Amino acid sequence: MNTSISELIAEKIDAMPASERKAAQTLVGNYPLIGLRTVAEFSAQAGVSSPTILRFVSRLGFQSYPEFQGALQEELAAQVQSPWNRAATIGAGGSAMPFPLMESAIENIRETFQHISQRQLGEAASALARSKARLYLLGGRFTDPIANYMASHLKIVRPGVTHLFGQESHWRDQLIDMGKKDVLVIFDIRRYQDSLLRFAEKAQQRGVEIVLITDQWLSPIARFARHVIAGRTAVPSPWDSSAALFLVAETLIADVTRRLEQTGADRIRDLEQLRDR
Repeated sequence: MNTSISELIAEKIDAMPASERKAAQTLVGNYPLIGLRTVAEFSAQAGVSSPTILRFVSRLGFQSYPEFQGALQEELAAQVQSPWNRAATIGAGGSAMPFPLMESAIENIRETFQHISQRQLGEAASALARSKARLYLLGGRFTDPIANYMASHLKIVRPGVTHLFGQESHWRDQLIDMGKKDVLVIFDIRRYQDSLLRFAEKAQQRGVEIVLITDQWLSPIARFARHVIAGRTAVPSPWDSSAALFLVAETLIADVTRRLEQTGADRIRDLEQLRDR
């Protein structure tokens, strides 16, 4: 699979001048639709000049703006594929590998961590380790088990961790207690879930800091997120694989545990003593 434009941005954004970084952030926050507009419309929304947009596109490795838009159109088509569409494609193509899904999932993990920067992971982990923040975690139909898994670990090393589960009305009831010091971790992959988008928008309006863990095509929740971590999910199956996202979650858990080394160790000790009584 070719490197997605969101992955190229994650690789290169730290080396971009400020004006191109604004273009990159505007694209990530309106992915991919703003990039399908004219150069003039893209530049106006980003608040930069048209030549800056063209330099940004060139920095990503495209020879022209139409070539860049063609790549975005291909990604948009991939975003909306259903399991039925993918099943038909896989059945027509076949595979020479003995365990094609396993090989693809392993490659997804390699590619994911090649394109995620240490800065991205570090900033997200720092938010999750902030002592005064309450953490809320939530996922979609197939990714909520990762949110639950992550919450179960984080509850051990720090207080104030809540896994939001059940119906959307239950999540919305939690908004009353969420504010500017708090962090919301959302997992959302194609085909993106409207209920998660609605919840993320309302949480962001209350000043909640959002960490989005998504796929390489970027959930529309990116427009509300402070931190966006994209993992690869496509495999030769009608269903996407969450293996790379699971490892992203475990990497964040490990980093938060390291950052809370002493307090986390104290909590683990106290929990063990409570269990032994």
